[in-house]
Order: sequence, then C-alpha cells, then structure tokens
Amino acid sequence: MRSAINNLAFDLGGVVIALSYENAIRRFEEIGLRDASQHLDAFHQHGIFGDLESGKASPEEFRVELSHIIGREMTMDECYYAWHGYVESVPQRNLDMLLRLRQQGYKVCLLSNTNPFMMQWACTPAFDGGHHPIDYYFDHLYLSFECKVMKPSPEIFQMMLDGQQAKPEETLFIDDSPNNCAAARALGIHTLCPQNNEDWIPSLLCRVKLI
Repeated sequence: MRSAINNLAFDLGGVVIALSYENAIRRFEEIGLRDASQHLDAFHQHGIFGDLESGKASPEEFRVELSHIIGREMTMDECYYAWHGYVESVPQRNLDMLLRLRQQGYKVCLLSNTNPFMMQWACTPAFDGGHHPIDYYFDHLYLSFECKVMKPSPEIFQMMLDGQQAKPEETLFIDDSPNNCAAARALGIHTLCPQNNEDWIPSLLCRVKLI
C-alpha cells in the first residue's frame, strides 16, 4: 500500500550533493577573503552572502561588494571558483534514487538555499558529470534566490507546498540542517535530518514505499 507521503522535498548541499565547507573556506581565502570562516556558513549565509542567496543582491552586486571587502577588483570567474568549492561530489546513488522516486510516481522537488553561482554549474550537464543538468532529476526547483526568501522562513516552505499542490502531512522534507527541519515540522511537514553527506537512502526507504 502506498505511503501517505507523496511529495518529497530535498535540500541540495549535504543531501543531494556532498558538501565541503572546508574547501569553500580555502577557496575564498585563496582569492583573498581573510577570515572566510567568519563570512560563510554551512547552512545559512549572512551578510552579502545571505543577500545573494535571498535574492536581495545580484551576482554583479555581490562581486562589487566582495571586491570592496577583499580590497581588489574581483572577477565573476573568481566568485564562481570560490562558491564552487562547496561541491565535493555528486553521489550517483542519490541521483539514481531521485529518478527511481519519480518513476514510482512521487512528486520530487528541490528546496535549497543557494545562489546563481552554484546554479550556474548545476543547471548544466556538468552537474552529473556531463549528461544531465539538475532539473532532469526534479519536477521543480525552489531556489532561495529566486523565491526571495531563505529557509527556515515558513514562506519558502509554503511556496513549495503550493507549487507542488501538496499538503504538509503528505510531504517529507530531507535536509541536513536541524533548524530547517524544525521549521518544516512546525508547519506539519514530515522531516528527515541526515548528517551532512550521510547516506540518507536507508532512512528514506523506511518512510516511503517503492516497488
């Protein structure tokens, strides 16, 4: 019998892709951002980094402001290089499971705090090694910089529910941030909170039914 859950919302970093906060810090320091760990976060960005991810600042505005902070003119390529440090790998097992869930009739979406520099990579075939962009694996992408709001704000969860035409009690949200999961639960959404880069598939299979 099919589980009551029919809508699955996945975080990007630490869940769909393996995340390396440490490598991102190294890359931002490499381009000249001193004390990069004071500017970056593994779950929720702030300052100009948060403005970029919440859609309050464009990539160009981010580049200009980062140039002021660092003290020299930055290029878009340097910004891309630094942000892409967050990407450690894209585990094939995760991609296979996303496709399997969709083939079984589940609604599958991405709900991510992210930015245009990360999506510049993810929206090309380079995402999975040269075959498909990220939207091949999801019915819809709910991205913070496009939604103009970031998790854990209730508004972005409601946007996802409305867009998916799903009820909270029919939805399972998978995110490695305890704060984000707590916000989802407050709305009546089921949650799964794996550790960063943990294999979440066994836990997921305990919550949904696959043939």
